[in-house]
Amino acid sequence: MESGKRAEAGPSAGVSEDKQQREEREMSEKQLADEVCDDHEDDDDDDDKEDGAGALAGFVPGPLLSLKEQIEKDKDDDSLRRWKEKLLGCVEEDLNGQMEPEVKFHSIGIISNDLEEVSYPLPLDLNREGLVLFTLKEGSRYQLKLTFSVLHNIVSGLTYSNTVWKAGLKVDQNKGMLGTFAPQRELYVHVLDEETTPSGVLARGIYSANLKFEDDDRRCHMELKYAFEIKKNS
Repeated sequence: MESGKRAEAGPSAGVSEDKQQREEREMSEKQLADEVCDDHEDDDDDDDKEDGAGALAGFVPGPLLSLKEQIEKDKDDDSLRRWKEKLLGCVEEDLNGQMEPEVKFHSIGIISNDLEEVSYPLPLDLNREGLVLFTLKEGSRYQLKLTFSVLHNIVSGLTYSNTVWKAGLKVDQNKGMLGTFAPQRELYVHVLDEETTPSGVLARGIYSANLKFEDDDRRCHMELKYAFEIKKNS
């Protein structure tokens, strides 16, 4: 009986050992795989860092040139000079050699389903009571419309931010990209993204706002403070 028991115990013990060894082997393989994956991720991170560092280290920005200098570089080639003038939207006599671009805003208006399009010249008349530019009903859709010109040089990455307060608390902020613009004699016209006025009793009242325009060099080209009112939708 004892030998029988030993004979019965023998195979079960072997099976247990095989199972334990298999689990240990699988665990070791899993750990190894995890380590390999981690090593690859680290290598990728290192490569990204090295590539980024190399790109930054090797990047040398060119000198900032005025448009007049850029056109004069090819002044002996009339066809190329005229092509540049057509591309840039200006002619040589309009340029004064100034390096820094200037964005001049001429008007701000509003387009809404509540009222006809209205427009105000810039800068705003400071004598306007509270600088309340427009009054809208709650739940109205509207867009701000601006006209502006670009002087002296190309302005890159012109962006805007429109921050709104009510009773001293910031209640909304929108940001967007206008783009890159070259000097030209015609005015640029740009309509900002559509917005919707809030609804409800608490939403009614007068809001103050600050509209700011910057380029990718963080030059501020305009900062406009204004106000608007939201009334009950009767």
